[in-house]
Amino acid sequence: MHAPITAKGALRLRAELEELKSVKRPEVIAAIAEARAHGDLKENAEYHAAREQQGFIEGRIKHLEGELSHAQVIDIANLSVGDKVVFGATVELADADSGEERTYQIVGDLEADIKQGLIAISSPVARAIIGKHEGDVITIEAPGGIREYEIVSVKYLG
Repeated sequence: MHAPITAKGALRLRAELEELKSVKRPEVIAAIAEARAHGDLKENAEYHAAREQQGFIEGRIKHLEGELSHAQVIDIANLSVGDKVVFGATVELADADSGEERTYQIVGDLEADIKQGLIAISSPVARAIIGKHEGDVITIEAPGGIREYEIVSVKYLG
């Protein structure tokens, strides 16, 4: 089965891939060449750091190319599932105890970024709310114990 990814996430990751190939890769190749010119490679920290960076960049390029080539891009703006939570939903949750509200979008594992409120479809929170509806109360086992949340709203924003 192909991993799902939102159209917006696929665009963001393709832009990262392009940046790695057209900017970062040439920069690190130039840094390696410059460090080589400084002489003895055994004692050359700049050379080793640049080679390590090159390994990271090449690994990330390979990973992104592989994942994107097999990803199933889903245009969530065209989903018509009402207030049911499925992949791509932006869900507002209210903590049943504190009333504190959080907003998350359920995305593919590759594009997840909790700082941006993008949670992976494989995460415990996403698994707890998939298939539920606006107004439902859900229970999530968190490290600090069991928490209850109400699903305040479900939206599908492109």
